Amino acid sequence: MSQSGAQSKFRSGLRIRAASEKVKALGRVLAPPMLRIALSLPFFRSGLTRWDGFLSISPATLFLFENQFKVHIFGGAYNFPAPDTVALLVAVAEVTLPVLLVLGFATRFVALALLIMTGVIQLVFPDGWANFHLYWASLAVAIMALGPGPLSVDYLVGRRL
Repeated sequence: MSQSGAQSKFRSGLRIRAASEKVKALGRVLAPPMLRIALSLPFFRSGLTRWDGFLSISPATLFLFENQFKVHIFGGAYNFPAPDTVALLVAVAEVTLPVLLVLGFATRFVALALLIMTGVIQLVFPDGWANFHLYWASLAVAIMALGPGPLSVDYLVGRRL
């Protein structure tokens, strides 16, 4: 190979590496908010169905937690303890945690809370793992690992400290 051919190949390699770095930088900006939004949507949509007006849990939600939802563990199906309290906690969490996550506020802790909620949901709906819960858990773990990214309240707060 001639010297000019080697130089051309070297420059092409540099261009490819530079382009790859630009794609990587773009991904580092876009991936965290996209992951946060993707994980937030199913929880927020579910949370909206839990309410029947301002600070009023819907009768359907109470019915579900009192009569329908069971925790499947150790080969049995068990009622939730204090189902009205659990319904209220879930209703509040399903609305507030997604909002915090989209904003990127306390991002890793919110992702952890949603991962724990996904685990509990898995115990209530054991057949949901392949269709929903695996993806939610994967998104939560990715957010916990990658953090909030530069388009977040956490990033802005961190820059001020």
